[in-house]
Amino acid sequence: MPSAPASGRFVTMIPAYRFSTDPADLDVERIVAWLAEESYWALGRTCETHEAAMVGSRNYGAYDASSGQQVGYARVVTDGVTFAWLCDVFVDPSLRGAGVGKVLVEGVLDDLAPLGLKRTALFTGDAHGLYEQFGFRRLEDAESWMLRWGPGFGPHVG
Repeated sequence: MPSAPASGRFVTMIPAYRFSTDPADLDVERIVAWLAEESYWALGRTCETHEAAMVGSRNYGAYDASSGQQVGYARVVTDGVTFAWLCDVFVDPSLRGAGVGKVLVEGVLDDLAPLGLKRTALFTGDAHGLYEQFGFRRLEDAESWMLRWGPGFGPHVG
């Protein structure tokens, strides 16, 4: 389990995986397939939509250290000063529970740390335990947060 030393940096030692912030490393075709076909939150998302989302985001990848194959993805939408939204976090289903998510989340948070953000938010339906290891907590003031769905999206669409 990662721990946060006084510096705020987490230390996860899993040499089987490599973290990267380099957009040239991203396997966009694989990322789009994962999200559009295997995620619960982006099913059916088009390649064009995801590529546009990537352009407006900080993108991250986790890779098998031996083969170089991408095994995880995440992106962050941020103003770079006060707020960030960690989203589209996906780990290859065959490697879930093998530490890829830890490498990915730790790398993202380390990349964001110099920004001194006030808040980093995320929504998850199934990975609370992973994110709690890195300091994320369920909202105590959930009633203060609001969400506006775009046309054609949300629970009222059926």
